[in-house]
Amino acid sequence: MAKLSLKNILGKNSDSAVILSSLIEQLQAKIRVEDETGKILINTQTDSDIHQYPIKLDNEMLGWVKGDKTGAAIAGLLHLLLQKEAERKKLGSEVLNLYQEVNMIFDFSEKLAQTIEANSISQITLNEASRVIQSNNGVIVLWDEKANKLQVAASVGELFFDQEKINGELTLLQHIIFNGQSEIISDISGLKQSGVILPQVESVIYSALKVKHRIMGAIILASNEPDPYTAADLKLLTTLALQSSAAIESALLYEKNIKEAQEKEEAMRRIYDITNKFVPFEFIKSLGHDVITDVRLGDQVEKIVTVLFSDIREYTTLSEKMTPEENFSFVCSFNERIGPIIRKYNGFVNQYLGDAIMAIFPGNAKDALSAAINMQQEVQAFNSIRQLRNEPAIQIGIGMHTGPLIMGITGDKSRMDACTISDTVNTASRLESLTKHYKAGILLSNASLQQIHNREPFLFRNLGLVQLKGKYESLNVHECFSGNPQTELLKKSETLSDFNEGVTFYLNKAFGQANKAFQKVLDVNPDDRTAKFFFSNTKQIIESGVADSKTGVVEMHEK
Repeated sequence: MAKLSLKNILGKNSDSAVILSSLIEQLQAKIRVEDETGKILINTQTDSDIHQYPIKLDNEMLGWVKGDKTGAAIAGLLHLLLQKEAERKKLGSEVLNLYQEVNMIFDFSEKLAQTIEANSISQITLNEASRVIQSNNGVIVLWDEKANKLQVAASVGELFFDQEKINGELTLLQHIIFNGQSEIISDISGLKQSGVILPQVESVIYSALKVKHRIMGAIILASNEPDPYTAADLKLLTTLALQSSAAIESALLYEKNIKEAQEKEEAMRRIYDITNKFVPFEFIKSLGHDVITDVRLGDQVEKIVTVLFSDIREYTTLSEKMTPEENFSFVCSFNERIGPIIRKYNGFVNQYLGDAIMAIFPGNAKDALSAAINMQQEVQAFNSIRQLRNEPAIQIGIGMHTGPLIMGITGDKSRMDACTISDTVNTASRLESLTKHYKAGILLSNASLQQIHNREPFLFRNLGLVQLKGKYESLNVHECFSGNPQTELLKKSETLSDFNEGVTFYLNKAFGQANKAFQKVLDVNPDDRTAKFFFSNTKQIIESGVADSKTGVVEMHEK
C-alpha cells in the first residue's frame, strides 16, 4: 500500500481539500499547514508559530498545523481525513489482494485440470507456491503406504533435507507431516540437530496435504533468511494445499486403478501366453477364435492339412541307459531344437508325445516337407554335439500325410481338451512307422506329394504301394532324401534312375528284374538301407517261389 501524505489528500480537486477550505473559512483561521519536510501546503497569511499542532497517523509524523488556536480543529480534521484515506486504501488493497488470490486460484485450478499424474500435479503446486511465496527451496512429500515411507513427489531449488534421514526420523517429522495443520516454524534447531534439515535453512513454512481426515503428505517451503514468512503467506500456502490435495488424491487413485488394470491385463496376457503353449494359438484360430477364453465345448472345424509325425529311432534302448532325470533332460533339449523349426515353416506342434512329435501344417504340404528336411539336418548338428560328449548318435523317422482333419474341443463342462479326429492322423503315424521298415528318414504319401507343385528343390524316390495294417486301399509312398547327410545324398542321386527302375519292376511283379536293379544300386551305394530292404524282399519272394501270386504291394502286418 502506498504511503499516505498530506499532499495527497489536499489535492486541488479532492473532497478533503474542499472540506478543509470550508472549515478554515468558517473559523477565519490564521494557520499554516506544512508536511513532514516543512513544505507549506496551505497558508492563510500568517507567520505566527504561536501554536503548533502535530499531525500523526499510527505514530508516524505526517506534518504540522501552525498558527492561532483554530489550528487544533484543523489538525483534528486532517487527522480524521487521513484515517479515512488510510481505511479506504486498506480496503482497496484487501479487495485487490482478494481479486489476485481468486485469480491465482482460478489459474491454478486450470493448470491442475491439464494433468492427471500425481507427480506432475505436485510439481505444478510447488511451482505456484514458490512463485507467490518467496523461498529458497521447496518440496512436496507424499506418504507411500505400500512402501511405508515418505517419497519426494516434487522439488524446487536445492533439496533442503537429507533424503536418507527423513524416513529414519519419522517420529520427529510427525509434527510437520502428519499433524494435519499449517504452520510457520522459525525454531528448527531440533530438525537441524537431527540432521534432517540442512544447516543453511533458517525458517520453514508448511501445510498438510489432506483429503477429509486422511493425511497424504505436506507441501514445505524453506528459506535461508530468518522469519521471512507472514500470516498471508500461510493462508496462501494452505489454499494451494487444499486445492491440490483433491487433485493429487484423484491422480493417485487413477494411477492405482491404471496400475491394477495393467497388472490384471499383464496377468491375463501371461495366462494367454502360457495357455497358448499348451493349446496352440493356431488351433484356437482355426476354430474361429482369437483367445482361448472364447472356446466352447463342441467347437470344431474341418480342414485339409498335412499331419507330420516324427519319432526317435530305438529310443527305448537309448533311454534304458539313462536315469529318469537324464531322459527328461534329453527329450526337453531335443524338443527345444525341433519345435522352432516346425513354427518356422508355418506349422504348429499339436502334441509332444515323449520322444515323438505330432505337428499340423494348415498350408501347403511343401511347408511340412521343408520342416522335415530341416529337422533331419538339425539332428545331424545335434549328433555332432553328442559325439563330442561321447554320446551315441540318434536318428529320427518322419512320416507325413495330407488329408481332411477335424480339430475341435471335446470333453465335458469340467474338463475340456483340444483334439484332432481324422484318418489322416492315423495314416501319418503309420507312415512314420514305415520309416523303420524302409530304413528311410522321411516318408510322405502321394496325397502330400500332389500338393507340392514345385518339386525341383527336393529329391524324391518312389517306394511304390504299401497296404497298411487294417487298410483295404494301398497307399503310394515316396521317400525324400533331401535331408540326408551330403555323402548319402550324392550316392542316392547317382543311383536314382536304377532305384526308380527297380521300384517300377516291383510294382509290375517283375521281381527278378527288380532284384537286379536294386543290386546295381547297392553296388554303388552299399549303405543304402532302403535299397537293401527291397533287395532282400525281392530275393525272399523269388526264393519262396510265390512270385506269381504277389501283387507288387508291400503288405504291413503291424503298425
